[in-house]
Amino acid sequence: MFYREAGDFKTSYRKDGQTFPIRLDRWGYYVILAVAFLIIPLWINPYWANAILVPFLIYAIAALGLNILTGYAGQVSLGTGGFMAVGAYSVYKLSTAFPDVSILIHVLLAGGITALVGMAFGLPSLRIKGFYLAVATLAAQFFLVWLFNKVPWFYNYSASGQITVPERTFMGYFITGPQTSAPAKYLVCLVFAVVLAWIARNLTRGALGRSWMATRDMDIAAEIIGVNPLAAKLSAFAVSSFFVGVAGALFFAVYLGAAEVGEAFGINKSFLVLFMVIIGGLGSIFGSFAGAAFLVLLPVLLKNILASGFGWPSDLAAHVELMVVGALIIFFLIVEPHGLAQLWRLTKEKLRLWPFPH
Repeated sequence: MFYREAGDFKTSYRKDGQTFPIRLDRWGYYVILAVAFLIIPLWINPYWANAILVPFLIYAIAALGLNILTGYAGQVSLGTGGFMAVGAYSVYKLSTAFPDVSILIHVLLAGGITALVGMAFGLPSLRIKGFYLAVATLAAQFFLVWLFNKVPWFYNYSASGQITVPERTFMGYFITGPQTSAPAKYLVCLVFAVVLAWIARNLTRGALGRSWMATRDMDIAAEIIGVNPLAAKLSAFAVSSFFVGVAGALFFAVYLGAAEVGEAFGINKSFLVLFMVIIGGLGSIFGSFAGAAFLVLLPVLLKNILASGFGWPSDLAAHVELMVVGALIIFFLIVEPHGLAQLWRLTKEKLRLWPFPH
C-alpha cells in the first residue's frame, strides 16, 4: 500500500541499473531536491543556516569523502581534520593571491591540492593496513596541524595566526564574508553537496568503485584478478581527499569566515566525521548524509532541551550532550553496526511486504 513496485517494469539493463529503479524512490528524490532548491531558500534564516543546514551539508561532503576511503576502499583514516585544514588554508592562500578568480574555482582548486596531499600521505597504504594505517593517518593529522601553526607563510604572517576569508561575490551576491546572506551560504553548500554526491554515486558504481571494493574485501584476490592495488588505493585517497578538501574550504570560507587551525581542524574534527560515517553506515552514500544529519541535529536538539527547556547551565548541558552522543554511538555499534543506512533499507523492505512484514 505504502511502498510498492507494482507497475514498475524495465525495458533495458540501463534502466534496471538506475540509482533509483523504483518510481516512488525517484519521485521522492525529485521532491526532496525541489524542496531543497526552491522552498528552503525562501524561508531560511541565519539561525537555521548557521546552526543546522550549512554545517550539515559541509559535514555530509566530508563524510562522503571519508566513506569513499574507509567504507568503499577499506582504508582506515584518522586524518580527516588535517585534510580539511589543507582545503581551508589552500582556499585562503588562493583567494588572497588571486583575488580576481572566483572563490568557487578556488574551492575546487583547494580540493585538488588536498587530493595531492592525500595521495602523498596515502603512500604507506601500499605496505601497511588496518591499525597501522590508522596510526599513519593520525600522524598526518598532527603533522598538518603543526605545519599550519608553525609556518607563518600559510597564514600570511598574521600576528594572531588566524586566517580570515576575504569578501567575495558570485553573480552579484556575497558568498563569503560577513555580508553573506543565509540563502547564499545555504545554496552554495547545497550545490556542492548535490554535485559531489552525484559524482560519488557514479564513481562507486563504476569500474573504479568496483576496484575499491575488491581491494577492501580481499586485496590479494583483487590483485590476482587484475586490480592494480597501487591505482586503487591511491585513487581512493585522492578522491576522498578531494571531497574532504572541498568540505574544509567551504567550512572555512562559507561557514566560519575565520579560523585557527588547532581549534577548527583538530583531532576532534577527525573523530566527528568518522562517527558520522559509522552511525550513517559504511559504504553508503545515503549513510553519509544520514550520519551527518544525526550528529548535527542531535547536539542542537539536546542543547535546546537541556539549556533552554530545563534551564541547565550551558557547561553542564555540553557535558551531558557529549555523554548522550557517546552512548548512542556505542548503541549503534552494538545494535546495528551497519548504521542508519541499513535501518532505512530494512524499513523499505518491510514496507514492500506490508501488511505481512517478516
